[in-house]
Amino acid sequence: MANRLTKIYTRTGDKGTTSLANGHKVDKCHPRIETLGDTDELNCLLGVLITELPAQEPLRKRLLQCQNDLFDLGGELAVADPDYTVINDAVITEMEQQIDAMNSTLPPLKEFILPGGNRAAALCHQARSVCRRAERRMVELAQQETVNQISAKYLNRLSDLLFVAARLLARQHGGEEVLWQPRKPVK
Repeated sequence: MANRLTKIYTRTGDKGTTSLANGHKVDKCHPRIETLGDTDELNCLLGVLITELPAQEPLRKRLLQCQNDLFDLGGELAVADPDYTVINDAVITEMEQQIDAMNSTLPPLKEFILPGGNRAAALCHQARSVCRRAERRMVELAQQETVNQISAKYLNRLSDLLFVAARLLARQHGGEEVLWQPRKPVK
């Protein structure tokens, strides 16, 4: 593989613009760059979460795949060409099967749960929240430009996967999910 980066700083973005992989310059606050940024932040959070999981934890492999998928999704955003797609229906189907398998081991959810239970579960909830933001940004971008709609669906499913994973992680080692305790409405 050729060197991807030979120089880390280029100074080309010092005036508030950046180049997409297709060579087009856009503002750093452009919705495409915002979506890329949120996707990158999510990928970083998954990396932190993975460091909290024991080496033998099966979820590690799934989350590592999600990190790679997010990089592919970021590539789609950076190339900005409707004909360049990596995320496809097979990726969604695989993820749905994994969500169903994980969820089948959990009791039915009867109450809302709060982020917490243990550090890994809380980080998973944080990643889920950032994933939802990335999804909202993708929807906003899709209202202005063409994007891979399956990638938007991917972010939706990934937030579902992270929710179920957080439930599993909270219950590990005899732990429990933190249930919402609503206050009584004031009359």
